[in-house]
Amino acid sequence: MNIILIAIVVLNVIVSFKGFEDLAFFRKYEFHIGSIRAGEQIRMFSSAFLHADISHLAFNMLTLYFFAPVVYTYLGDFSFLLIYVGSLLSGSLLTLFMHKNDYSYRAIGASGAVTGVLYSAILLQPDMNLYLFFIPIPIPAYIFGIGYLLYSIYGMKAKRDNIGHTAHFGGAIGGYLITLTKEPQMFTDNTGMVILLAIPIVLLFVLEKMGKL
Repeated sequence: MNIILIAIVVLNVIVSFKGFEDLAFFRKYEFHIGSIRAGEQIRMFSSAFLHADISHLAFNMLTLYFFAPVVYTYLGDFSFLLIYVGSLLSGSLLTLFMHKNDYSYRAIGASGAVTGVLYSAILLQPDMNLYLFFIPIPIPAYIFGIGYLLYSIYGMKAKRDNIGHTAHFGGAIGGYLITLTKEPQMFTDNTGMVILLAIPIVLLFVLEKMGKL
């Protein structure tokens, strides 16, 4: 397995398990608008290594495990790391922008970074399929990616947990733009997928503009 991928997974596991056992640590490094606006910008990065529970951690790491090899195989290790970190930060920035006046807003999770990698992988290999544990037939990866973002809209509207649903979109935007910047020929070679993956992102901003989120 790729050494960078291993390092990312190990770091997520270590920090997450520390957060499971130490509430003070969890609170100190989670994404919290009030604290970030008071100057604790480290939370915009550290929160992406905390998770709500083992299932949340496992889902993110498994998704990363499935999609990361496509990215580092096509683009190389440095670009994979750039997409992961860039998507992480773009997820945090979008979350800060959309919730800037909600000082009590909290969120955690690697989902923004992972969604960026997912979106990048789908652009790079649009015909890839997934075999999910509970569905015995292959699922096109782009269906999974778009469905994941649509579920995130539901999570943003429901506000029933502190998972960073808004960061999913910021991460998707980061992975989408970085990949297209590195592989601009996709605009002509893979126009349909470029447009299709943009739809849930555009939908998010339309709903935000209409005050539906």
